[in-house]
Amino acid sequence: MKRTWIVGGRAAAVGLALGLAAMPPAVALLDPAPAAARGAPDSFADLAEALSPSVVNISTSQRVERPERGGQRLPEGNPFNDLFEDFFRRGRPQGPRQVESLGSGFVISAEGFVVTNNHVIEGADEITVNFADGTSLPAQLVGTDPKTDLAVLKVEPLAPLPFVAFGDSRSARVGDWVVAIGNPFGLGGSVSAGIISARNRDINSGPYDDFIQTDAAINRGNSGGPLFNMAGEVIGVNTAIISPTGGSIGIGFAVPSALAANVVDQLRQFGETRRGWLGVRIQVVNDEMAEALGLDEAGGALVADVTEGGPAEEAGLEAGDVILRFNGADIEEMRDLPRIVAETAVGSSVRVTIFRDGKTQNLRVTLGRLEEGEAAQPASAQREVAPESAPIDLSDFGVTLSAITDDTRAAFDLGDEVQGVLIVEVTPGGVAAREGLRRGQVIVEIAQQPVRSPADVEAAFEAARDGGKNTVLLLVESNGEPLFLPFSLGN
Repeated sequence: MKRTWIVGGRAAAVGLALGLAAMPPAVALLDPAPAAARGAPDSFADLAEALSPSVVNISTSQRVERPERGGQRLPEGNPFNDLFEDFFRRGRPQGPRQVESLGSGFVISAEGFVVTNNHVIEGADEITVNFADGTSLPAQLVGTDPKTDLAVLKVEPLAPLPFVAFGDSRSARVGDWVVAIGNPFGLGGSVSAGIISARNRDINSGPYDDFIQTDAAINRGNSGGPLFNMAGEVIGVNTAIISPTGGSIGIGFAVPSALAANVVDQLRQFGETRRGWLGVRIQVVNDEMAEALGLDEAGGALVADVTEGGPAEEAGLEAGDVILRFNGADIEEMRDLPRIVAETAVGSSVRVTIFRDGKTQNLRVTLGRLEEGEAAQPASAQREVAPESAPIDLSDFGVTLSAITDDTRAAFDLGDEVQGVLIVEVTPGGVAAREGLRRGQVIVEIAQQPVRSPADVEAAFEAARDGGKNTVLLLVESNGEPLFLPFSLGN
């Protein structure tokens, strides 16, 4: 599988067993509901028989250069050097070696398009698709998408192939039955069943994590195989597991069809993805940040920076805006936005609802293409050079500030474009340290207003305190990256 996590489940399992064994005899367990009432099928045999011909084994081979083998050598000039070098040379295989791997996949069209995981075929020199009837066909790589770990292959069959279709994973519910078919451990076609354990899982594998979690047994070799609902539709592509051994412990993850189907369609049409691009850098909005911004509750995605010349800048979005809705979809948390933007068609004009200066407003944005925009780097707007002033020690907040001068710019390795107020000292355990401020960072804005000198920062803090605010929002530049931080004023 792509990755595994070591988790400790043994203690919990033992504890459950002991708890049941210690139950007093007088306590009666309720009889389980009949299978029909629970909706559990009597058998998965018909479903497995119908779907298995469309599920395939993917085998790959890759030529890998054999590294030079090190080892101890006899001292220079030793008369036995030639003898031993010849001995080791004859005993060691020479030249590149073939590395083979196995995974799973499924056919999505009669003419031979096959879906699998990118990590199953990544780096392969040869790809072979093996069918349930024993047929093997060479495959050509159509396209890959490492961000979602998906790949599309193409074989040339002599007759139309049995295939399966994507279903709508958005209608799947936690507790629904699912069936996984694949090639675990290279044994051949195998079927396992379970339920959907959770949805919308983020396992930190990429920017669009939205996995279906299932307890259907998924093992090494199942990668790229389909996860079916009871209608025989593919609602997920099996991708990762959590396991201390590489075997199933009942925690597997599948890319949902709502995400996979669009990626697969683009790979089939263009051989590459064509995702929507907004051109912003965003942050999570937590409770403290929501208070500083004046939001009623945490949510949305805070714009930390806007790419110069990108779609967001052209539409009028600014750093400090909170995106609440995009193209009719609520942005409940930050990680929703990249996925929704990516799934929106390039060139489409969409409505974006933002929160700015205490109120909401709507903007129209025409999306660019992510693959073209990724090369563009966010650039901070040029600001006037801050006037020089003496450092100020704000002892109440545990921070010492200085204007940015030629000397401090050189001492702290600040770029010529960086403007604001430099943090030269942070008192350990003070307010600034607790709020995440660090020596060498630059305060660019306070409450979305630019600051030019240490006196500006002091005045902004006092104004916020006088206004009864407990928290104020800072825009800080740290190692060239913009970052919003909520800062407690201690009122």
